Amino acid sequence: MLDAASKPVLAWPGASRPHTETLTRNPGVPFDLAWLDGLRVNQSAVARRVSTLGTRRAVKKDAQAAWLLKAITCIDLTTLNGDDTTARVERLCAKARRPVRDDLLDALGMAPGSIRTGAVCVYHRFVKAAVHALEGSGIPVAAVSTGFPAGLIPHPLKLREIEASVADGAAEIDIVVTREHVLTGNWQALYDEMRDFRAACGDAHVKAILATGDIRTLSNVAKASMVCMMAGADFIKTSTGKEGVNATLDVSLVMVRMIREYLARTGVAIGFKPAGGVSTAKSVLEYQILMKEELGRDWLEADLFRIGASSLLADIERQLEHHVSGRYSAFNRHPVA
Repeated sequence: MLDAASKPVLAWPGASRPHTETLTRNPGVPFDLAWLDGLRVNQSAVARRVSTLGTRRAVKKDAQAAWLLKAITCIDLTTLNGDDTTARVERLCAKARRPVRDDLLDALGMAPGSIRTGAVCVYHRFVKAAVHALEGSGIPVAAVSTGFPAGLIPHPLKLREIEASVADGAAEIDIVVTREHVLTGNWQALYDEMRDFRAACGDAHVKAILATGDIRTLSNVAKASMVCMMAGADFIKTSTGKEGVNATLDVSLVMVRMIREYLARTGVAIGFKPAGGVSTAKSVLEYQILMKEELGRDWLEADLFRIGASSLLADIERQLEHHVSGRYSAFNRHPVA
């Protein structure tokens, strides 16, 4: 056990803010090409803005521990490997229920079992197993769908895959858009596809994966973000984690600015999920600062902010142990699954 003789009292970022678990779904709006007119991105200005995220605001000691605990509650704990098994998914679900060791939580002044992840994300094949393993926890299961990761299967099969995952108990569906629609500027086709996905999801929340590493330009990222939100996406997500380039702060800034624009136009709050490459405690703090500064306190909660990750949790737990004990531990002492 760690020495907990002097337990800090950790305050969440903005702890006084009341939090509601359920937000209004995004109903979408009719397609309007005029919303895309004039959408241009100044890449140099984006780079200058994101370069300040890790330097202007210092988050250290107890405050850093509190922000990292908050980050855990926003993780979509993920396994999307070709060698996944039911046993691995069950272990992942057990970790999602108790992502931080009880002795660490106790030393931080938190009740054992008081922290859980935002969701568990798996392939369709493992949805039923994950739902069973998480029964009673309140942790939703997210299923990747629509021919993940490339999204190149026939459209009717994409809709059937969504419906099958929802039938098996998935509360969230992470869909992949057809990159060709973005690369060719066929925004009506992207809108129509996304509307079909939204309808097939029914009551399940839908996250639209843009695969930003494949659609090449920040202007494409901005326009694809807006079209997917117009079509009813509840979240927009950077990547599948399988592209050559996944989540970056540059594309994330562009996407959250589009979320802000959509909120101003419609009054509907859309969530954001960076995925792939957010693997260290230091990097997740930069994303949290981005959300707080660009969108506000509400976007530090799991209903509007998720991080698609697997190895991130182990690094956060190591940082928390260092905060408590003053020593870094080996990764094998913090297994994810």
